[in-house]
Amino acid sequence: MEGALSDTAHAEPAGQSPGPPKNQDDASGGWRAGSLLRPLVEDLEARRAALRLGGGREKIEAQHAAGKLTARERIDLLIDEGTFVELGILGRPHFSQRAMDGVSAPADGVITGYGEIEGRLAAVCAYDFTVMAGSMGMTGELKVSRLRELALGKRMPFIWLLDSAGARVQEAAGAMFAGSGALFREEVVMSGVIPQVAALMGPCAAGTAYIPGLADFVPMVAGQGSMALAGPHLVRAAIGEDVTQEQLGGSRVHCRKSGVGDMEVDGDEQCIEVIKQYLSYMPSHCEQPPRRLPVRDPIDRTEEALLDVLPGSNRKPYDMYEVIRLIVDDGVYLDLKGRWARTVITCLARFGGRPCGIVANQPKHLGGILDNDSSDKAARFVNLCNAFGIPLLFLQDVPGFMVGTKVEAEGIIRHGAKMLYAVANATVPKVTVILRKAYGAGYYVMCGRAYEPDLIVAWPSAEISVMGAEGVVEIAFRKVVEQADDPVAKREELITRFKEMFDVYIAAGNDLIDDVIDPRQTRPTICRALAMAEGKQVQRPWKRNGVVPV
Repeated sequence: MEGALSDTAHAEPAGQSPGPPKNQDDASGGWRAGSLLRPLVEDLEARRAALRLGGGREKIEAQHAAGKLTARERIDLLIDEGTFVELGILGRPHFSQRAMDGVSAPADGVITGYGEIEGRLAAVCAYDFTVMAGSMGMTGELKVSRLRELALGKRMPFIWLLDSAGARVQEAAGAMFAGSGALFREEVVMSGVIPQVAALMGPCAAGTAYIPGLADFVPMVAGQGSMALAGPHLVRAAIGEDVTQEQLGGSRVHCRKSGVGDMEVDGDEQCIEVIKQYLSYMPSHCEQPPRRLPVRDPIDRTEEALLDVLPGSNRKPYDMYEVIRLIVDDGVYLDLKGRWARTVITCLARFGGRPCGIVANQPKHLGGILDNDSSDKAARFVNLCNAFGIPLLFLQDVPGFMVGTKVEAEGIIRHGAKMLYAVANATVPKVTVILRKAYGAGYYVMCGRAYEPDLIVAWPSAEISVMGAEGVVEIAFRKVVEQADDPVAKREELITRFKEMFDVYIAAGNDLIDDVIDPRQTRPTICRALAMAEGKQVQRPWKRNGVVPV
């Protein structure tokens, strides 16, 4: 047929294998395989190279000058080398947003994708402050929503690296705002299914501050990370208050006063490191057991130093962190909300390689008493561990709950009920060790006998009672003391008598605790209990959900 080419028209000489396509044009209009794609691929690579520069070299230098890494540099530190798969790099301001016509916003200001963190897949989105201050545009949020869908469907942890001025006002202003807000609903759906981390590495303003508010773990870079429902300019316009971003919502505010942040870190590098540490304790999703790691620290290690931890008087403080350091694998733990509500400690550690959440009273601060904030702190941590199948260890030295008109007006009953609810609701393995005081409702919420601990043991120094001997004498025997010939001597006599009634061996003798242990045996006891309870199964009545005290 005229114009047709035979099958052999361009065959290679016999005995030779075909060579690679040649990029060749000739006067007769000849075509070689690859001549169409090569210039297109070169154009694609040029586009990608330009997009990887974000807002450009000048903006990148400004980011570095501010002491911050760029979004891509942060991802490079977080994700195992060569494993990051970026999605949506070609994103640009959405065509429907007329206010953005002609505005350049590479990748629409947010980098999204997935890769491996220490060998396990995770989804990551990093807001790029070099592009319109990392503001959240429509295309960018479509990218992040797509990533959230993948993370939930494939059961991957989700990490936000936040450095954003918040919603892009040019796009969100007006009636189009009505279609926004899906990210928070999606975050709630993911809650308890996959771990969620929101790292504050720069500002996180306006409603987007609910991203960390709903996340599981919130590290904040000191002097850089901040979050607030309104930025300084809007605060000034709304209520006339003149504040800086740091004063409004910096790490000192949220890691020490509000409790929204979990940890202050010194820079981007340390922030990335603590994200990796946190994820190392977590499973990839709620249906997977936490990963047990090899450990060189023997499970039967005893610790002589534990005999010297408690002071001579039960009214004197000591540092519970020292106890934790002496009993966990290699003395390593990750302290969450360590600078907030300091009368209780919540940290992640390992025993025999198994991840474990620790809830411990801290006698160094107000005797370890439980107040509103410490109750909330403990309740949230218990819920976190329970969601991801992480066993719980309770180290008790609790004088009870704070009392007085101030805390009653602030709802101490409601806050304490949150902790009661969380501990009673938790179905993960639970181990309780009573070191010293176990008074009143504090004993209950720290996983006392009625709250289904799989093992509950005590040191010989333990005192289990509705209150201390001094309180019993003050309430029940005040008149007896006042009418005595020697009130001081009478008071001391009564206190001594009641302390004898607190004898831990009475509780052990009535099978209200499982054993009284040598403090040096604390680590082996905990390790063996966690191994025993590893296959724990709990049946609960069906319900839509409990009515959580809030």
